Amino acid sequence: MSTTTQGKSPARTTGNLKNDPDHLLVLVHGIWSSPGDWSYAEEELKMNLGKSFLIHASSSNAYTKTFTGIDEAGKRLADEVMQVVKKNQSLKRISFLAHSLGGLFARYAIAVLYSPDTYNSGQPDDPVNCEMENSQKTDFSRGMIAGLEPMNFITLATPHLGVRGKNQLPFLFGVPILEKLVAPVAPLFIGRTGSQLFLTDDKPNKPSLLLRMASDCEDGKFISALGAFRSRVVYANVSYDHMVGWRTSSIRREIELASTPIFGWIQACC
Repeated sequence: MSTTTQGKSPARTTGNLKNDPDHLLVLVHGIWSSPGDWSYAEEELKMNLGKSFLIHASSSNAYTKTFTGIDEAGKRLADEVMQVVKKNQSLKRISFLAHSLGGLFARYAIAVLYSPDTYNSGQPDDPVNCEMENSQKTDFSRGMIAGLEPMNFITLATPHLGVRGKNQLPFLFGVPILEKLVAPVAPLFIGRTGSQLFLTDDKPNKPSLLLRMASDCEDGKFISALGAFRSRVVYANVSYDHMVGWRTSSIRREIELASTPIFGWIQACC
């Protein structure tokens, strides 16, 4: 049963007397993966970020659940995040770190969790809210995610533009006939997610999901939700990534790519 309520959460505690974590960092894995894939990174993050962070590796979309569609996986992730927030009343801020397909799940989830209402506690007469000065409220003027202040949204090798087109799925080696043949058969192997990644899920008068996610629309406030974060960063592999092309993971046009090979990764901030 869905528990997500458009970014609303119970009233947050005013202090952190027990030194509990106040910053939620959500780790989101990619296709045919599980939270166990984050084990090493999770331990390193805990060691380096300290006790003020609650590191949560999402578990609601493990393995074949990644095949049910970006939208369905995004909704499950949003429900999971809300449950974590409700169980940890000390939380004040939220960040996302997502790998590969998980970046698209996270983008959909934050649109579900987004609320444009400043300090929306679900209690209009909350005395804590009434005492806050206008100067404090402006810090959250761009909205909240799951009732928390959005801080960082980071994706690693995420196919933001899908995998349709030249060299968007590198293991096909840019062979035109292979790139044309794989699109119609992808749903047979990876379900609705396949049709969404190849942009073949469009219908009359309704563009593909990834195109709809490039703007605020009736499906969700996708751009507003991203804009609520203080920092938005994408990391893209320039080479040696056989699953996600450089152009789609760095959100670039073909003409914007370097003409000479560069080895390593590239970072883009917005």
